[in-house]
Amino acid sequence: MQQFANPTRFLSLANGALPYIWAVTLILFAIGLYGALVTAPPDYQQGETVRIMFVHVPAAWLAMLVYTVMALASAVAIIFRHPLADVAAKTAAPIGAVFCFLALATGSLWGKPMWGAWWVWDARLTSMFVLFLLYVGYIAIWQAIEETGRAAMIARIVAIVGFINIPIIKFSVDWWNSLHQPASVFRMGGPTIAISMLWPLLVMGLAYTFLFLALHLISIRSEITTRKLRNLQIARSENR
Repeated sequence: MQQFANPTRFLSLANGALPYIWAVTLILFAIGLYGALVTAPPDYQQGETVRIMFVHVPAAWLAMLVYTVMALASAVAIIFRHPLADVAAKTAAPIGAVFCFLALATGSLWGKPMWGAWWVWDARLTSMFVLFLLYVGYIAIWQAIEETGRAAMIARIVAIVGFINIPIIKFSVDWWNSLHQPASVFRMGGPTIAISMLWPLLVMGLAYTFLFLALHLISIRSEITTRKLRNLQIARSENR
Protein backbone atom coordinates (compact mmCIF):
# COMPACT_ATOMS: atom_id res chain seq x y z
CA MET A 1 0.00 0.00 0.00
CA GLN A 2 2.92 2.35 0.59
CA GLN A 3 3.56 2.82 -3.13
CA PHE A 4 0.07 4.34 -3.46
CA ALA A 5 0.66 6.70 -0.52
CA ASN A 6 2.74 8.97 -2.72
CA PRO A 7 0.31 11.23 -4.62
CA THR A 8 2.71 11.57 -7.58
CA ARG A 9 3.03 7.81 -7.87
CA PHE A 10 -0.73 7.43 -7.57
CA LEU A 11 -1.38 10.00 -10.29
CA SER A 12 1.00 8.22 -12.63
CA LEU A 13 -0.74 4.88 -12.10
CA ALA A 14 -4.21 6.44 -12.39
CA ASN A 15 -3.39 8.23 -15.65
CA GLY A 16 -2.06 5.00 -17.13
CA ALA A 17 -5.06 2.93 -16.03
CA LEU A 18 -7.88 5.34 -16.94
CA PRO A 19 -8.00 4.71 -20.72
CA TYR A 20 -8.34 0.95 -20.15
CA ILE A 21 -10.97 1.42 -17.44
CA TRP A 22 -13.04 3.66 -19.74
CA ALA A 23 -12.74 1.10 -22.55
CA VAL A 24 -13.95 -1.73 -20.29
CA THR A 25 -16.77 0.51 -19.00
CA LEU A 26 -18.05 1.25 -22.51
CA ILE A 27 -17.87 -2.40 -23.56
CA LEU A 28 -19.72 -3.55 -20.44
CA PHE A 29 -22.45 -0.94 -20.90
CA ALA A 30 -22.89 -1.91 -24.56
CA ILE A 31 -23.24 -5.60 -23.67
CA GLY A 32 -25.39 -4.96 -20.61
CA LEU A 33 -27.80 -2.58 -22.35
CA TYR A 34 -28.14 -4.95 -25.30
CA GLY A 35 -29.01 -7.76 -22.92
CA ALA A 36 -31.38 -5.56 -20.90
CA LEU A 37 -33.23 -4.01 -23.85
CA VAL A 38 -33.05 -6.72 -26.51
CA THR A 39 -32.26 -10.15 -25.08
CA ALA A 40 -34.12 -10.10 -21.75
CA PRO A 41 -37.82 -10.98 -22.12
CA PRO A 42 -40.67 -9.01 -20.52
CA ASP A 43 -41.62 -10.22 -17.06
CA TYR A 44 -44.82 -12.26 -16.85
CA GLN A 45 -46.16 -9.93 -14.12
CA GLN A 46 -44.36 -6.62 -14.65
CA GLY A 47 -44.19 -6.66 -18.44
CA GLU A 48 -41.78 -4.15 -20.02
CA THR A 49 -41.59 -2.23 -16.73
CA VAL A 50 -39.11 -4.82 -15.49
CA ARG A 51 -36.42 -3.21 -17.68
CA ILE A 52 -36.15 -0.40 -15.12
CA MET A 53 -34.53 -3.07 -12.93
CA PHE A 54 -31.38 -3.03 -15.06
CA VAL A 55 -30.80 0.62 -14.14
CA HIS A 56 -32.30 0.61 -10.65
CA VAL A 57 -30.68 -2.45 -9.08
CA PRO A 58 -27.05 -1.74 -10.11
CA ALA A 59 -27.49 1.87 -8.94
CA ALA A 60 -28.63 0.61 -5.53
CA TRP A 61 -25.71 -1.85 -5.38
CA LEU A 62 -23.22 0.91 -6.16
CA ALA A 63 -24.82 3.34 -3.70
CA MET A 64 -24.11 0.83 -0.93
CA LEU A 65 -20.69 -0.16 -2.31
CA VAL A 66 -19.48 3.44 -2.57
CA TYR A 67 -20.53 4.21 1.01
CA THR A 68 -18.68 1.07 2.11
CA VAL A 69 -15.59 2.39 0.30
CA MET A 70 -16.00 5.70 2.14
CA ALA A 71 -16.28 3.96 5.52
CA LEU A 72 -13.24 1.77 4.85
CA ALA A 73 -11.19 4.73 3.63
CA SER A 74 -12.20 6.71 6.73
CA ALA A 75 -11.12 3.81 8.96
CA VAL A 76 -7.79 3.62 7.13
CA ALA A 77 -7.35 7.37 7.62
CA ILE A 78 -7.89 7.01 11.38
CA ILE A 79 -5.81 3.86 11.90
CA PHE A 80 -2.97 4.15 9.39
CA ARG A 81 -2.97 7.90 8.61
CA HIS A 82 -2.80 7.07 4.91
CA PRO A 83 -2.42 10.42 3.10
CA LEU A 84 -4.87 9.52 0.32
CA ALA A 85 -7.54 7.87 2.48
CA ASP A 86 -9.47 11.06 3.26
CA VAL A 87 -9.16 12.11 -0.39
CA ALA A 88 -10.61 8.75 -1.50
CA ALA A 89 -13.55 9.05 0.89
CA LYS A 90 -14.25 12.70 0.09
CA THR A 91 -14.20 12.23 -3.69
CA ALA A 92 -16.34 9.07 -3.56
CA ALA A 93 -19.22 10.80 -1.78
CA PRO A 94 -20.68 12.88 -4.66
CA ILE A 95 -20.52 9.87 -6.99
CA GLY A 96 -22.24 7.67 -4.44
CA ALA A 97 -24.89 10.32 -3.87
CA VAL A 98 -25.71 10.32 -7.60
CA PHE A 99 -26.00 6.52 -7.62
CA CYS A 100 -28.24 6.70 -4.55
CA PHE A 101 -30.47 9.38 -6.12
CA LEU A 102 -30.68 7.31 -9.32
CA ALA A 103 -31.73 4.27 -7.30
CA LEU A 104 -34.43 6.27 -5.50
CA ALA A 105 -35.70 7.92 -8.70
CA THR A 106 -35.86 4.71 -10.75
CA GLY A 107 -37.34 2.88 -7.77
CA SER A 108 -40.12 5.46 -7.71
CA LEU A 109 -40.73 4.96 -11.44
CA TRP A 110 -40.81 1.22 -10.87
CA GLY A 111 -43.02 1.48 -7.79
CA LYS A 112 -45.79 3.52 -9.42
CA PRO A 113 -47.11 0.74 -11.72
CA MET A 114 -46.28 -2.02 -9.19
CA TRP A 115 -47.60 -0.46 -5.95
CA GLY A 116 -49.83 2.29 -7.32
CA ALA A 117 -47.78 5.04 -5.62
CA TRP A 118 -44.61 6.94 -6.40
CA TRP A 119 -43.35 6.52 -2.83
CA VAL A 120 -44.18 4.43 0.22
CA TRP A 121 -42.39 4.51 3.56
CA ASP A 122 -41.26 0.95 3.06
CA ALA A 123 -38.30 -0.29 5.15
CA ARG A 124 -35.99 -0.68 2.14
CA LEU A 125 -36.98 2.65 0.58
CA THR A 126 -36.74 4.51 3.88
CA SER A 127 -33.29 3.13 4.73
CA MET A 128 -32.14 3.96 1.19
CA PHE A 129 -33.40 7.52 1.66
CA VAL A 130 -31.45 7.68 4.93
CA LEU A 131 -28.36 6.65 2.95
CA PHE A 132 -28.94 9.57 0.58
CA LEU A 133 -29.17 11.93 3.57
CA LEU A 134 -25.90 10.50 4.92
CA TYR A 135 -24.25 11.25 1.60
CA VAL A 136 -25.61 14.80 1.60
CA GLY A 137 -24.54 15.33 5.22
CA TYR A 138 -21.05 14.00 4.55
CA ILE A 139 -20.61 16.30 1.53
CA ALA A 140 -21.97 19.25 3.55
CA ILE A 141 -19.32 18.71 6.23
CA TRP A 142 -16.50 19.17 3.73
CA GLN A 143 -18.23 22.20 2.23
CA ALA A 144 -19.09 23.91 5.53
CA ILE A 145 -15.83 23.48 7.48
CA GLU A 146 -12.88 25.36 6.03
CA GLU A 147 -10.23 23.82 8.27
CA THR A 148 -9.27 20.62 6.43
CA GLY A 149 -8.10 18.61 9.44
CA ARG A 150 -11.25 19.29 11.46
CA ALA A 151 -13.50 18.60 8.49
CA ALA A 152 -11.69 15.32 7.83
CA MET A 153 -12.08 14.12 11.42
CA ILE A 154 -15.82 14.86 11.56
CA ALA A 155 -16.35 13.35 8.10
CA ARG A 156 -14.56 10.15 9.13
CA ILE A 157 -16.86 9.72 12.13
CA VAL A 158 -19.98 10.31 10.02
CA ALA A 159 -18.84 7.82 7.37
CA ILE A 160 -18.00 5.08 9.88
CA VAL A 161 -21.07 5.54 12.10
CA GLY A 162 -23.34 5.84 9.06
CA PHE A 163 -22.10 2.48 7.77
CA ILE A 164 -24.52 0.79 10.16
CA ASN A 165 -27.24 1.70 7.66
CA ILE A 166 -25.73 -0.54 4.94
CA PRO A 167 -26.69 -3.89 6.54
CA ILE A 168 -30.05 -2.35 7.45
CA ILE A 169 -30.68 -1.66 3.75
CA LYS A 170 -29.53 -5.15 2.78
CA PHE A 171 -31.60 -7.08 5.33
CA SER A 172 -34.57 -4.72 5.74
CA VAL A 173 -36.80 -6.89 3.54
CA ASP A 174 -36.03 -9.88 5.79
CA TRP A 175 -36.34 -8.11 9.14
CA TRP A 176 -39.56 -6.18 8.50
CA ASN A 177 -42.79 -6.63 6.60
CA SER A 178 -41.83 -4.96 3.33
CA LEU A 179 -43.50 -4.21 0.01
CA HIS A 180 -40.09 -4.36 -1.62
CA GLN A 181 -39.29 -7.71 -3.18
CA PRO A 182 -36.69 -9.83 -1.33
CA ALA A 183 -33.18 -10.50 -2.65
CA SER A 184 -33.19 -12.55 -5.84
CA VAL A 185 -29.50 -12.41 -6.82
CA PHE A 186 -27.22 -12.39 -3.76
CA ARG A 187 -28.90 -14.88 -1.45
CA MET A 188 -27.91 -18.02 0.43
CA GLY A 189 -29.87 -20.39 -1.80
CA GLY A 190 -28.52 -18.87 -5.02
CA PRO A 191 -30.21 -16.55 -7.53
CA THR A 192 -33.91 -17.02 -8.21
CA ILE A 193 -33.99 -14.73 -11.23
CA ALA A 194 -34.05 -16.28 -14.73
CA ILE A 195 -30.65 -16.51 -16.42
CA SER A 196 -31.94 -14.42 -19.36
CA MET A 197 -32.37 -11.53 -16.91
CA LEU A 198 -29.55 -12.42 -14.53
CA TRP A 199 -26.62 -12.05 -16.90
CA PRO A 200 -27.56 -8.57 -18.21
CA LEU A 201 -28.14 -7.46 -14.61
CA LEU A 202 -24.71 -8.68 -13.52
CA VAL A 203 -23.03 -7.12 -16.55
CA MET A 204 -24.75 -3.80 -15.80
CA GLY A 205 -23.54 -4.10 -12.21
CA LEU A 206 -19.98 -4.50 -13.49
CA ALA A 207 -20.46 -1.58 -15.87
CA TYR A 208 -21.60 0.66 -13.02
CA THR A 209 -18.63 -0.51 -10.94
CA PHE A 210 -16.09 0.36 -13.64
CA LEU A 211 -17.87 3.67 -14.21
CA PHE A 212 -17.46 4.46 -10.52
CA LEU A 213 -13.80 3.45 -10.64
CA ALA A 214 -13.14 5.76 -13.60
CA LEU A 215 -15.01 8.70 -12.09
CA HIS A 216 -13.40 8.13 -8.71
CA LEU A 217 -9.88 8.14 -10.13
CA ILE A 218 -10.63 11.37 -12.02
CA SER A 219 -12.07 12.95 -8.87
CA ILE A 220 -9.07 11.89 -6.77
CA ARG A 221 -6.73 13.29 -9.41
CA SER A 222 -8.61 16.58 -9.37
CA GLU A 223 -8.62 16.75 -5.55
CA ILE A 224 -4.87 16.09 -5.35
CA THR A 225 -4.21 18.84 -7.89
CA THR A 226 -6.49 21.24 -6.00
CA ARG A 227 -4.71 20.55 -2.70
CA LYS A 228 -1.29 21.03 -4.31
CA LEU A 229 -2.36 24.40 -5.68
CA ARG A 230 -3.80 25.40 -2.30
CA ASN A 231 -0.56 24.46 -0.54
CA LEU A 232 1.45 26.47 -3.06
CA GLN A 233 -0.77 29.49 -2.50
CA ILE A 234 -0.37 29.18 1.26
CA ALA A 235 3.40 28.81 0.93
CA ARG A 236 3.60 31.90 -1.28
CA SER A 237 1.48 33.97 1.11
CA GLU A 238 3.68 32.95 4.06
CA ASN A 239 6.86 33.91 2.19
CA ARG A 240 5.65 37.40 1.46
